[in-house]
Amino acid sequence: MTWMRWAPAMEQALYDPDRGFYRRPEGPAGHFRTSVHASPRFARAVARLLLEVDAALGRPEELALVDVGAGRGELLTGVLAALPGDVLARLRPYGVEIAGRPAGLPSTVLWTDEPPRGVTGLLFANEWLDNVPLDAGEVDGDGVLRYVEVDTATGAVRPGAEVPAASADAAWAERWWPVAEPGEVVEFGGPRDAAWARAVAGLEHGLAVAVDYAHTAGRRPPFGTLSGFRDGREVAPVPDGSCDVTAHVALDAVAVPGLHSLWTTQREALRALGVSGGRPPLALASTDPAGYLRALSGAGEGAELTDPGGLGGFGWLLQTVRMPVPESLGVLPGWQTLGA
Repeated sequence: MTWMRWAPAMEQALYDPDRGFYRRPEGPAGHFRTSVHASPRFARAVARLLLEVDAALGRPEELALVDVGAGRGELLTGVLAALPGDVLARLRPYGVEIAGRPAGLPSTVLWTDEPPRGVTGLLFANEWLDNVPLDAGEVDGDGVLRYVEVDTATGAVRPGAEVPAASADAAWAERWWPVAEPGEVVEFGGPRDAAWARAVAGLEHGLAVAVDYAHTAGRRPPFGTLSGFRDGREVAPVPDGSCDVTAHVALDAVAVPGLHSLWTTQREALRALGVSGGRPPLALASTDPAGYLRALSGAGEGAELTDPGGLGGFGWLLQTVRMPVPESLGVLPGWQTLGA
């Protein structure tokens, strides 16, 4: 048995150069279905958002699209296919991913393992933060908060060392995810907050969007969210490189202070960007049967993307960096400027 805290266990299981889950050639699409894989309408919605960011920025000479956690480039490829030529001529697309550059990616895409610096445009992180490794803690029978240790071979867990009262993890838990009762679990989100802050710091002007399974204050899961996924199914989170190991994101904690920010759901965000699950009018079936079938298929895809019990339940965090709110998203309630 090899016992360690969850953060190093996740790091090894997901990103080890020799056997990490995200180093596998099949990529995430070989194991689970994201919004990008569910429908091309998702990429088209991101393309529309990019166009609105471009307009809000006054159509800069160079426009960046930064896909953080780019997988095998599926979202980038879909967005590029949906953009008009005049925007493509100014676009600088980046795929940020630790895996090697995938074959067949458009030559204009810059592939890198770190978010770029000093760019203007849209930074989009779809299901990235949930794979940033983090530690977990659990309150023991005496009311002491202890780190959780995991056996990397079996996924068995046990209580570890006490979380120091003066530590950054203890301060984070007190601020964002307080626990007190025996058995309550906290997933210390400091590493996600720092990762998001580093990514957003690369924007000179633009919009940063994080999309993930998420929770906010008042709705923290009392027993944590660590999960595993393999071959399209949820499995035990065994950190041995055989499966994805993930935990939901404390999305309110992630937000960078001082920026105009919005928390919403994928359902509301995609609806604002024109994605709907509404069925086409039945009269279209008699006047344009082929068009009706295409519209019906698109409605089914839109319904899946916006289903509040599925993909539509994803959390979206949107933060503007020295730019106005894009037109479509400006109608969504809840925009606020966070205190520095």
